[in-house]
Amino acid sequence: MSLESQQDWAGIRQIGEIVGRTLYLLRQFTRPGLSTKDLDTIALELLARHGARPAPRLAYGFPGAICISVNEEAAHGIPSPAKILKEGDLINIDISAELDGYFADNGASFVIGEAGPIKRRLVECSQSALRKALNVVRAGARINEVGRVVEREARQHGFRVITNLAGHGVGRAIHEAPHEILCYYDKSVKSRFRKNTVVAVETFISSRASYVVERKDGWTLATPDGSWVAQHEHTVIVTDGDPIIVTEANRLWDY
Repeated sequence: MSLESQQDWAGIRQIGEIVGRTLYLLRQFTRPGLSTKDLDTIALELLARHGARPAPRLAYGFPGAICISVNEEAAHGIPSPAKILKEGDLINIDISAELDGYFADNGASFVIGEAGPIKRRLVECSQSALRKALNVVRAGARINEVGRVVEREARQHGFRVITNLAGHGVGRAIHEAPHEILCYYDKSVKSRFRKNTVVAVETFISSRASYVVERKDGWTLATPDGSWVAQHEHTVIVTDGDPIIVTEANRLWDY
């Protein structure tokens, strides 16, 4: 999406704040013994308080308000009352929502309670990869520079990137052009970031796997070898300098 009016700027900022704050609060609620359906119910209530609608359900008929993926699941995990979270789980919460025709997307992986060093390193690597990737997002920069940075960060930590998942444009729909902001460097990609456009930059870092497969439920994407995946994502506005992160939870709200 290209921001063409003050209404566009305000709309993207508003839904970005709602999504970012909802993710922040869900992290505080997450604990062993809760089901992923419990978290989904909380997310739906938080979004509804601001009039926002869950984008996965709105756009694709997803059977949940948000995507919650655990351990070897990389994306699109279906919330379920049967999936009970436990100490040491690596959980990813991916929230995308719509308000007044504007969409934003935000995701984060974290470990519940105590866990082994690999899961914690994986999360830290995914976080640092996103932070460094955002440093190269600016008007005129080649989109494939994001992949170069993310792939380099993963390799330096002894991990791999998932090659068949990617970031994307966002704004008037949950997925827009550019349709793929890859997590690896592809020299054939010549397109560049444009000023005042909105994109969702994502990292998908795996302990071993380089791709994911779809499970029989038709939604969940998981590694074929059971290795773990960490993902982090922000919706940002491209500028001539540092991007504006609209999904950062930078203020407290009275819910």
